[in-house]
Amino acid sequence: MAAKEKDQRNRLIAQNKKARHDFHIEDTYEAGLVLHGTEVKSLREGRASLVDGFVDVDNGEVWLHNVHIPEYAQGSWTNHAARRKRKLLLNRVEIHKIERKIGDKGYTIVPLSLYFKDGRAKIEIALAKGKKEYDKRHALAERQADREKEQAVQRRLKGITD
Repeated sequence: MAAKEKDQRNRLIAQNKKARHDFHIEDTYEAGLVLHGTEVKSLREGRASLVDGFVDVDNGEVWLHNVHIPEYAQGSWTNHAARRKRKLLLNRVEIHKIERKIGDKGYTIVPLSLYFKDGRAKIEIALAKGKKEYDKRHALAERQADREKEQAVQRRLKGITD
């Protein structure tokens, strides 16, 4: 029972796989989220989308935009707006570090994953630089070559000849 509780407390809700494909990830940060009650209930059901999300720094505060957390089905007039602006909780040193890096050309902050850690909603954000189209093609080709190499090694270990 204790293992099941721990698994429930540390659970992945949503992941932005496209961000790792579209951006070079420089640094990652874990941030807390300021949420309303119905947002937490909706997240506990595993409903969220990070696809269009981005992070903005405004007056020393970090804000999460365009992350879709749908309305809670059993909620009433207290339901939240699905794509509202949400405040992220980071310490001051991390915020200043992010602000300095964003000032450089081409850097942005993207959300990578949304999860529960010890019963609290957390989001992993990354300082990233956009990839060019040829970088994306190169990464796909490299991944394919690694996969083929690994398959050849496995065939060799099993004694299968080509």
